[in-house]
Amino acid sequence: MGRGDLTDEQRAALEPLLPKGAKAGRPPVWPRRQLIDGIRFRVRTGVPWRDIPAEYGPWSCRAYDLFGRRQRNVTRQRILTRLQSLAHAKGAIVWDLNVDSMVRRAHQHTASARSHGDLQKEPPGGVHEEPGDHGLGRSRGGFTTNPHLAVEQGQKPMAIVVTAGQRGDSPQFEPVLKKVRVPRIGPGPATPPPQPGPLC
Repeated sequence: MGRGDLTDEQRAALEPLLPKGAKAGRPPVWPRRQLIDGIRFRVRTGVPWRDIPAEYGPWSCRAYDLFGRRQRNVTRQRILTRLQSLAHAKGAIVWDLNVDSMVRRAHQHTASARSHGDLQKEPPGGVHEEPGDHGLGRSRGGFTTNPHLAVEQGQKPMAIVVTAGQRGDSPQFEPVLKKVRVPRIGPGPATPPPQPGPLC
């Protein structure tokens, strides 16, 4: 087991949130746990897909494929929402939020990206509200994107808004806070964060 791989306890918490396979038959050559660990390795380290270690399975037809399918069918968002609900039920969310952003230079291959995303063979994955500019714009650093993230004091991500790199930080403060919603386990509405007080 690698340093960042799922523990048995984490795996047990994640298992009920994953979709069940529709096909019966032979068990897969690469267990889902290994593929998920491969996806987590890639996201944690930032390596290209082809540089995922071989013990996580072939990158092209296994880990990458599973990652894309889970984004397109909104599984990742459902898992995050459920884990936030469980953390809130245990009192593990500290409702003091920090909102920050960082302009990130886009990869060189985005310069040739389609201007009309609807013409792609495969739609962008995991995007609920795709911005018209796809979160890419021109700023002093070139072709950039600007993720605005709300994080609670225990370093759990609560909401994200992605804008083009030339967009300002301050106007995104309220949209990021409005996206923070943690459904309660049991009856009752989603729990919004406390409203921000005066800034000065």
